[in-house]
Amino acid sequence: MGAWKPRRMLATGEKAPEFELKDLTGRTFRLSDELAHGPVVLAFFKVDCPICQFTFPFLERLHRNGSGTIRFFGVSQDGARSTEEFNREYGVSFPTLLDEARQGYPVSNAFGISVVPSVFLIEPDGTISWAMESFRKKELEELGTRAGTKTFLPDERVPDYRPG
Repeated sequence: MGAWKPRRMLATGEKAPEFELKDLTGRTFRLSDELAHGPVVLAFFKVDCPICQFTFPFLERLHRNGSGTIRFFGVSQDGARSTEEFNREYGVSFPTLLDEARQGYPVSNAFGISVVPSVFLIEPDGTISWAMESFRKKELEELGTRAGTKTFLPDERVPDYRPG
């Protein structure tokens, strides 16, 4: 048996793996099909993660207020019922995919996720152009610039970093 190696999250410049997952409505999401319509943000999370709960309202703001050229998708590591409750509680309206434990978290593992939230911006050619692990204010501001909107309001007091 080989030695255990820690997982490494995919990074900027690498290709995102092709995958299929069901969303909360039962529709099949295929990454290549979605990328044919433009850049995609994938935001991996667990419903009981306090940093995910902190981060997702900002992602929702980018989704709602952005130019519409980037489409947002959550990737939940939990079941449908608790994910729907999370979306309701934190105001998430973008589609959410289910990458559940009973299937062994295939997509989370393919992306090398070991910390949530982990968020990726994937370009139409499948290249990851931006990635963030945990909560990082500066990186989220960069994503807001790409999305065409401000991530934070002038009067919001937001920490620079919160570990996932």
